[in-house]
Amino acid sequence: MNENEAKKRIDELVELLGYHARLYYVEDRNEISDYEYDMLQLELRKLEEQYPSLIRPDSPTQRVGGEPVSGFEKVEHKVQMGSLQDVFSFEEVRKFVDTVKQTVTSPVFTVEPKIDGLSVSLEYQNGVLTVGSTRGDGFVGENVTENLKTVRSIPISIGGELPLLEVRGEVYMPRNVFLELVKEQEDNDETPFKNPRNAAAGSLRQKDPRIAARRKLDIFVFNVQQIEGRELTGHDESLKYLKELGFKTIPDYKVVSTADEIIEKIEDIGKKRFDLPFDIDGVVIKVDSFAQRQVLGSTTKVPKWAVAYKFPPEEKTTTLLDIELNVGRTGAVTPVAVFEPVFLAGTQVSRATLHNQDLINEKNINIGDVIKVRKAGDIIPEVLGSVEKHSTGSFSLPDLCPICGSRLVRSDDEAAVRCPNVECPAQIFRSIVHFASKGAMDIDGLGPQIVKALLDNKLIYSVDDLYSLSAGKLMELENFKEKSAGNLISAIERSKSNPLDRLIFGLGIRNIGSASAKLLCDRFGDLDAIMSASAEEIADIDGFGDIMAQSVYSAFHEEHMLSLIQRLRDHGVNTSYEKAAADDRFAGLTFVLTGTLPTMKRDEAKSIIEKFGGKASGSVSKKTSYVLAGEEAGSKLTKAQSLGIKIISEDEFREMIKENTQD
Repeated sequence: MNENEAKKRIDELVELLGYHARLYYVEDRNEISDYEYDMLQLELRKLEEQYPSLIRPDSPTQRVGGEPVSGFEKVEHKVQMGSLQDVFSFEEVRKFVDTVKQTVTSPVFTVEPKIDGLSVSLEYQNGVLTVGSTRGDGFVGENVTENLKTVRSIPISIGGELPLLEVRGEVYMPRNVFLELVKEQEDNDETPFKNPRNAAAGSLRQKDPRIAARRKLDIFVFNVQQIEGRELTGHDESLKYLKELGFKTIPDYKVVSTADEIIEKIEDIGKKRFDLPFDIDGVVIKVDSFAQRQVLGSTTKVPKWAVAYKFPPEEKTTTLLDIELNVGRTGAVTPVAVFEPVFLAGTQVSRATLHNQDLINEKNINIGDVIKVRKAGDIIPEVLGSVEKHSTGSFSLPDLCPICGSRLVRSDDEAAVRCPNVECPAQIFRSIVHFASKGAMDIDGLGPQIVKALLDNKLIYSVDDLYSLSAGKLMELENFKEKSAGNLISAIERSKSNPLDRLIFGLGIRNIGSASAKLLCDRFGDLDAIMSASAEEIADIDGFGDIMAQSVYSAFHEEHMLSLIQRLRDHGVNTSYEKAAADDRFAGLTFVLTGTLPTMKRDEAKSIIEKFGGKASGSVSKKTSYVLAGEEAGSKLTKAQSLGIKIISEDEFREMIKENTQD
């Protein structure tokens, strides 16, 4: 293929991929399978590698192509990104409607959910996204274009019929993504984001677009800021037009004309809010006509043609029954409030993390007090404070570890107190559970209950003891038979050959997640090189900071860590690293394996899927791309069939991977 032919095919692929991406990410439907989409993208990537001068700025391969930045440039907004006047009662809503009707004749209003996220501007020149920026102070924001390109529902190209289009939208983090992120942060003893909005804001301001991409942000576009080449007369019309262009527009809005209809819609949205996959904190009421908006005008701070009705936070009072102390795998002691169960935001809750002593003091709470609780972001339970004291002062964390009795310590640079004893039973238990978890060494069958039984029966004392276990020893435990014991020993043995990044993550170094572990391995190549690196060399890795670098450096200079690594080496655990193959044909695809495959072990299939950039999940959902089914496939197969998900056999799977599988 010569350069002219390549250009023609690249143009075809960019348009085709853009069309199918819009169907999938914006309209929640598809005309081709995820695999077919991936093959088209792979073809495009190969052509662009061969002819880099032909790479288009709106190519889907450029969504996560930017390099990390040292800082964000300022962007001056040509049209102010203003805020709205908040109202908190239906009486204020009626007053707003009456005031509008005193100024303009027969106004029509749009009523729409108020997404709780981060407001951004997207500017398109001749149909191509050129600048994406944060709201900032409304007049000046920050250029976060590369990070916004990672949001799959944002079109990079909208066609060239408009010389200029600037739209405003709300970037948010879906609730399920937020919960996964919080769990990952807690597992790494990091301070978790408080709510999805903070998580979205923090993700969008990452200096490395690759980190932003992993956060799986989304957007709803809700306003036209400026436009050339098309006349729009109202909000409803503009939303319909933006949807035609490929934008994911604000959902579940309604056009109404009376205050009663507005209030009815507010109540309808309020009833649904806890069932939505994203956070809302209110409802926006806008005059639909742009001409009438001009007549109504604005104050120095807010427009007179719109208000935001804010939902009151759902708060309940209850009695604080106890404060439990959990010791994590890095020794951090976390207090947890246990209270009389209350119903909040759609679920019953009875526990909430209190984080540290400073927070307990700030909230002035103690066992026996009547406390006020809510769900932060309608998701994570939190204690707001005491409303009725039945105790003296605030609860104080003990001086000694509740598990091993060691004296707790607190460094000057953090709020947490820690047990310094690396032999603390709680730390050992959690470190082994973490080591065996799916994100780390992925030892199938070695869950918390089995780890506890192994420790209680003194069959293991440390992570490396797993590799000395035998099927015979396991069969001494209750519920272990010959087959289950053999399966676990096989899983432990297989883990020896895992990639190095899984081992690094499994070692449980503070502040180091699975993504950071891969970055370390990509930079240094093997464990010896990582252990020999200085903190400054580690800090130079894109995506690392000084705190993360110091955590790695300190970990590999601790005597107990060095001893553990040597024992793992003696057991034959892999400490070298081979970079993943460039072939990522399964990127973005999720496979579910069920039943017994004719010749291929499920772990082998899972490894191949991950090697090619795919994900192997344990449950079927609408996001599942393929179900790889063998004999005696059960409920997962039935669910996949009911959802219309493509079922493939081992033969079909081998066909998908045959170019890179040697027989």
